[in-house]
Amino acid sequence: MKAAVIHGSRDVRIEDVEIPDLKPGELRIKIGAALTCGTDLKVFKRGYHAKMIQPPAVFGHELAGRISGIGDGVQGWSSGERVIVANSAPCGECFFCQHEQEALCDDLLFLNGAYAEYINVPARIVEKNTIQLKDETNFADAALTEPLACVVQGVSDCRLWPGDRVLVIGAGPIGLMFTALAHNLGCHVTVAGRGEERLDAAKRLGAYHIVNMTGKDDVVAGVRERYADGNSFDVVIEATGKPEVWEAAVALVRKGGLVNFFGGCPSDTSVSLDTGRLHYSSITLKASFHHTPDSIRKALEFIEKGVIRASEFVNGEAPLSELPALLNSMVEGNRAVKTLIDVTR
Repeated sequence: MKAAVIHGSRDVRIEDVEIPDLKPGELRIKIGAALTCGTDLKVFKRGYHAKMIQPPAVFGHELAGRISGIGDGVQGWSSGERVIVANSAPCGECFFCQHEQEALCDDLLFLNGAYAEYINVPARIVEKNTIQLKDETNFADAALTEPLACVVQGVSDCRLWPGDRVLVIGAGPIGLMFTALAHNLGCHVTVAGRGEERLDAAKRLGAYHIVNMTGKDDVVAGVRERYADGNSFDVVIEATGKPEVWEAAVALVRKGGLVNFFGGCPSDTSVSLDTGRLHYSSITLKASFHHTPDSIRKALEFIEKGVIRASEFVNGEAPLSELPALLNSMVEGNRAVKTLIDVTR
């Protein structure tokens, strides 16, 4: 089969690879939709991911498709069924799993290989995080389940309430998903970000106000230029993964408010925070990471109810053969939200 194999930093090659034999408990999925992702872009730039993937390896992790093979011992599934497969599954046995913190599982099993014609799903992920799709659910919509599940987890951590004033910093796919879910909960959402297409999407997804940061670096100044009271937000969600924006998020939340550091910063970076402001303003700091089996299922519910649709997030399509060039263009500044990869070409 054709597959995208990462060999190192900015080195992805489309190769012919053997389809692995099915092990007991596994399912083979014929991929119907694979989507580009910010995490995949980080992997492409770095050439690896310490937790998820070591080269050379087939990569990509946002997918949906149809069962085309069933390993020994698998029950409850039939060939041809349409499914969403998450990119990980917790062990269910460690300290964190036992304390309802499955995203921090000591033995979190990851799955990569979406940029290919087929993928074999390990037994644990078959058991815990493979879910049947409704007949009417589009593969491209369903492939959004994994990133949306991370956002569902983040929304839960933020304890959002109807009427909350929420600032989302970052208008990439994650920021836009936070916008849609916060709006769905009845929050008053402001989005600060760059890119006309992304900011237009934020408006469609429910943002009441937009702070266009194009050509600007100082998020605090940009937001306060838009708002006389720049510290009026009950919740600030950082969705860029930049240390300076983490610091800005703390500066923009109200007394007694909550900041969610959702965007992961590069390794070995640090931030400087005003301890007086944190303490005397009683600010809550959260950092949401990854997803759980429960948030995967809640995310698919949002998709199948039409709250989140691929049409608002997928603004391009490319054949697998063009994936290396596409990833390079994203590194150089292509601000596409998500691209659907046709793994058959």
